[in-house]
Amino acid sequence: MLSVQLAVTLSLVVSTLATGLLPQIPSVASFSPSLDDNFQLIESVRIIVDSKVASQGSPSLLDFAKVFRNDLSTVTSTPILPVHVSNPDIQTLSLPSIFLTIDTKKSYSLFNGKPTEEGYDLVTTRNSIIITASAPIGVWWGTRTVIQQAVLAAASGSKDIFIPAGNVTDTPGWDVRGFMLDVGRHWFATDFLSELCIYASFFKINEFHLHASDNLWNPAFLYGDGNEGWKNLYAAFRFQPAQGSHNAGLVPRKNESWTQSDFRAMQTTCAQHGVALIPEIDTPGHSLVINQWKPQLMETGAPDHLNLSIPETIPTIKGIWDEFLPWFSASEVSIGADEYDANLADDYINFVNEMSSYIHQTSGKSIRIWGTNEPSDTLSVSKNITIQHWDFPGDDIPVRLMDAGYQVINSEQSFLYLDGKTSEDGQFPQELNQALIWSGAPGGTGWAPNIFSSDDASNNTSINNPNLRGSIMALWNDWGNNATTRFEIYYQLARSLAVFGEKAWAGSEVRPTALTRSQFDVAYPILNAAAPGQNLNRVVPARNNVVYDYKTVSNGQSTAIASVGPPYTMTFNVKPSARSPSQGLLFEGIDSKLHVANLTFEATGQLYPLGYVLPLDKWTKVAIHATREYTYAIIDDDPTNERYWTTLMDIWGDYMATGNISFAAPAQTFGGDAFSGTIKDVSIVLGV
Repeated sequence: MLSVQLAVTLSLVVSTLATGLLPQIPSVASFSPSLDDNFQLIESVRIIVDSKVASQGSPSLLDFAKVFRNDLSTVTSTPILPVHVSNPDIQTLSLPSIFLTIDTKKSYSLFNGKPTEEGYDLVTTRNSIIITASAPIGVWWGTRTVIQQAVLAAASGSKDIFIPAGNVTDTPGWDVRGFMLDVGRHWFATDFLSELCIYASFFKINEFHLHASDNLWNPAFLYGDGNEGWKNLYAAFRFQPAQGSHNAGLVPRKNESWTQSDFRAMQTTCAQHGVALIPEIDTPGHSLVINQWKPQLMETGAPDHLNLSIPETIPTIKGIWDEFLPWFSASEVSIGADEYDANLADDYINFVNEMSSYIHQTSGKSIRIWGTNEPSDTLSVSKNITIQHWDFPGDDIPVRLMDAGYQVINSEQSFLYLDGKTSEDGQFPQELNQALIWSGAPGGTGWAPNIFSSDDASNNTSINNPNLRGSIMALWNDWGNNATTRFEIYYQLARSLAVFGEKAWAGSEVRPTALTRSQFDVAYPILNAAAPGQNLNRVVPARNNVVYDYKTVSNGQSTAIASVGPPYTMTFNVKPSARSPSQGLLFEGIDSKLHVANLTFEATGQLYPLGYVLPLDKWTKVAIHATREYTYAIIDDDPTNERYWTTLMDIWGDYMATGNISFAAPAQTFGGDAFSGTIKDVSIVLGV
């Protein structure tokens, strides 16, 4: 069902249909309309892959074509024919056809003039769509343009979907367009991370940086005299060592780590959507998880720092990378390397350079580090290492680094940092600051990867700086596992990834086709709702907003609905038996569970009790209302008996903060896990 905002903007979409390409996210570099009729997407359309180049690349052109076919079927609700591999004469294609091919003679350039394989040409006529690039990845981004045009055209309400006739030539401005998620301080299973990859790809984001090891920061536990609280402070390493591995003790929580097969499956899914996983194992700071395993390696007085002067330290770190480097298919990895002791600058620089050489010699991969200004009069970080800038004045000024010959990625926190649920003193927004992104740069032109400061133009550089690689936005989880559910993380990322995708691909007011904020605001809700290959919004079929309504149910009964995303209202009557007053599940789904005891929600491995005890052998009516910001229950239709599920977060070890929590509805199974009692009148209705 269309939102009010979406309904209001449809007229703008319809008016654009007659004039050319619909404004999409990210915008294309150029479009030249033709006088030919538009291409109609109908059931008989064929996707044809040029047989001469079908197997080229990894993923191959054929691999990308198969994903494209599935996506096109989803967004058009049309059963597209299987992908066909052929070598037809392009001028005599049978109709209607979408032809994918590679021409290595074609060349595309980034804003700095460096060549890129991510550019493509898209030629649309009444009879065909032809996507040509110099490599399979370029063709893939061309298919995203077709998919988005189909989605936007379908939003007009017409049963016929047309792609505007004309020629598109499109390239990204920068080669790194990524997002980082702190998975070291918050556990996420690979199914969710895979869906995030697929969603980000829809907006032509090409990297997913996994900050895969870290610890909560509690100064009293870490640095207090004689305090050994660091031994139990939450710290995690997410790659699960093989059975019998010399690294086995590094992962005490096996259920909060990824097996090699799970990680590789996720990595393959991301790659098939044009996204490279960039793993980060953070050392020599942020290393509490290693020191909890091997306390002899810690720096005295700083349990989260490695002591680099101990002979065993660097071989231990190399031994960790030795086991996990073969897992990773990306050409780069991150070793973190931020916020270390400036008094040990030479030790730090020697470590970073040694790890760079070792990883390259071992795997052929290069490394990245977070920007850290480690003052030394004698040593410097190798220029083979990419610096990921994040802070003024905590690291070297990025324009100076680039002038000195370093490759730099922009992750400046004032533009690009988010933090889960609660940021100390509102330091970071819940989604990227739209006003800042669209008009917060000097001159009001908006942010782009060449912009590092909103108030000092001397800290910014030109779009064509040869040492500016691009940008990565970041979402941190400083408050740990219990602060957010995984879908609250998605809600922070959803619009943020889309606006970041536009700016990281097209820049700000560089191209005449770049989106305005009003154009983005029209396109985003349509594209978010229709992004194929995932269902992070947990949209389910409903009739008149009713998902289901069961008058009677039996314990263990299952439905076809695994989970329902907010906003929703879930209502039921329950009479627990005195035989097992605090045992069992009321409801279970793929994203959450609701336990009888204290009406406790379980999500992402955490328990969130409501604190309400259901009376025994008596019927109680419970109505659960959920939005993306909160979840509350009304008991027995009494509005004065309104109770919110909350979570308690430890903020830097200084104070505790209470926050509301949002849950997807556990909609799949009724009763279970030794529940004794009766449930009836179960319904889920969309909206609160």
